Amino acid sequence: MNEEKPHILLVEDEIHLARGICFNLELEGYRVSHMETGEEALQRLAYDRFSLIILDIMLPGIDGFAVCKKIREFDMRVPILILSARSEEGDRITGLSAGADDYLMKPFNLNEFLLRVQGMLKRSAWYRPEPIEESYRFGESEVYLLSYHAKTPQGEIDLTELEVKMLSFFFRNEGKAVSRADLLETVWGYSSDTETRTLDNFIVRLRRYFEPDPSHPVHFQTVRGIGYRFVREQKRKQDENQDVGESP
Repeated sequence: MNEEKPHILLVEDEIHLARGICFNLELEGYRVSHMETGEEALQRLAYDRFSLIILDIMLPGIDGFAVCKKIREFDMRVPILILSARSEEGDRITGLSAGADDYLMKPFNLNEFLLRVQGMLKRSAWYRPEPIEESYRFGESEVYLLSYHAKTPQGEIDLTELEVKMLSFFFRNEGKAVSRADLLETVWGYSSDTETRTLDNFIVRLRRYFEPDPSHPVHFQTVRGIGYRFVREQKRKQDENQDVGESP
C-alpha cells in the first residue's frame, strides 16, 4: 500500500534529471513528489510530511540553502540530501551548516545515490536515541539527546537527527579512538570503504558548537591515521598518534 512506502520530496528544476530520479526511486518502491521551486516545496511541506527531502541548490527563486534553513526552522529531524552541480568545498560546508545531512555532487553515480537514499531512510526509520542520562554534560555544554537540544558556549541550539546520532555514538564510546569507517557505517549507514568529506565537515560543525576554541579541540579530537576521539573532560589527552590542532 502507498501508505507503507517512504514518501520522498524531490526539489529539482531540471526536468529531465527530475524524471530520471523519480523513475529510479519509484522502481525502488518509494513514493515521490516532485517540485520545481523552493517556494512550491515549502508550501507543500506546510501540510504534508515526508520521509526524506532531496534538494537541489540551484533553483529558480529562493535557492536550496535558503529552503534547507527554512525547513530546519520547523522540522529538525527530516533527513535532507542536497544535490549540487557546484564543486566548491564552501558550498558543501554551507549546505551542511544550513542543516542538510548529506551532500552529493552532480553528475552522480546512480547506485551511490540510491545507496545514500536507502541509508538515510533506514536511519530515519529505526533510529531513536536511547537515553544516556537525563542530560549529558561535558565542558561548558549540556546535551539533551531525547529532545534534540543543547546548551553550548555559543548559546542554546536545536540538533538535527544526524547530529544527535553522531553525539550519541561519541558519548557511548567516550575516550576511545573510533575509526572513520566505524563512524561512516554506524552513523551514516555507508559501507566502510566509502570516502566522504561529509564526516569531516560534521566534525567541524560539532567543534564549532561545543569547543571553547574550535581550532584547538579538547572534546572532539582528531586521532591521526585512525579517526576521532571524544573526551568528556577538558584536560587534553596526550597521545603520540593524536594531532588535535589539525583540521579533520
